[in-house]
Amino acid sequence: MNTSTWKVRGQDQLVRALEVGLSLGRLSHAYLFVGPKHIGKKTLALDLARAVNCLQENGRPCLHCDQCVRISAFNHADVRVIDLSAPDGTSSRSKEIGIDVIREIKHQVILKPFEGRYRVFIFDGAENLSEEAANALLKTLEEPPQQVLIILLTAWEDAVLPTILSRCQRLMLRLLPKEQVVRELVEHHSVADGAAERLARLSRGCLGWAITALNDPEVLSIRNDRLEVISSMTGADLENRFSYAAELSSQYFRERDDVREILYLWLGWWRDILLLGQGAEEYIQNLDFMETLSQQAEKLTLVQKMHVVRSVCRTLDVLEHNVNPRLALEVMMLALPGTERHLKE
Repeated sequence: MNTSTWKVRGQDQLVRALEVGLSLGRLSHAYLFVGPKHIGKKTLALDLARAVNCLQENGRPCLHCDQCVRISAFNHADVRVIDLSAPDGTSSRSKEIGIDVIREIKHQVILKPFEGRYRVFIFDGAENLSEEAANALLKTLEEPPQQVLIILLTAWEDAVLPTILSRCQRLMLRLLPKEQVVRELVEHHSVADGAAERLARLSRGCLGWAITALNDPEVLSIRNDRLEVISSMTGADLENRFSYAAELSSQYFRERDDVREILYLWLGWWRDILLLGQGAEEYIQNLDFMETLSQQAEKLTLVQKMHVVRSVCRTLDVLEHNVNPRLALEVMMLALPGTERHLKE
């Protein structure tokens, strides 16, 4: 089945399932798209919004009709993206999607579509719904009007209320193989083979991240700065480690996604150290830090490396369950090699 008119990449199985639902008129009234940041959740949601409103009515978006073009330009009266942006369009950001937004949407869902066949509401960051807002959304999810489609996007499924999850059809977006990310960058973004290989390794299977890094040099600069700090923590004393944990904890209350990204950098760093110790250099992610990674890998046992990897994974998990972030991050710092020596000192 041809999926070329869908802008999302690497999710052919999900696209085929949605096309079948479109052709048979059996779409769910509410979807939950799950996957890491930059994997293509919002792209797929907009694809589906185009498909249900496309004038061609052939089970996929054509990308060329007035409906598809207006949705692509975020200029369609019936398609709305709800995220943490301020309601008045300013650059300030809230920490959660509040009840007032849901009240407004509940008034909109009872109205017939203004210019298309469906009203589509895309919640970009369903984990950011306040508990009050999530509970208010439940009624709409249970009994939505026929002309309404609700799509929730999340990278952190455990942070979404179970009652919300139970009322949506769940679609998990998969990570792209490195080879596919390379091919997309080379064929569609005119990236040289070497640069495409590097970006693909760093992307962790998320094409959107690679494209963002390609267009914004600051993305790689920030990554490099963060990895320098991560590298330095292995030899740091407890005071510096705990100071770092306190900084991350404070940042977590302001920008949770940034801290999650930093923790995934931690995971990638220690995964590389683990792989180097097993002679699997071809799978290394952070090739530009190979010398430092090799030096650290040589000094540590397999047990030490595994202990840190498990600790980072556990920290990512517990932070989604409302534990004290500073305590969780300090425990992670204690899992780093050399803790026993620092405690004796």
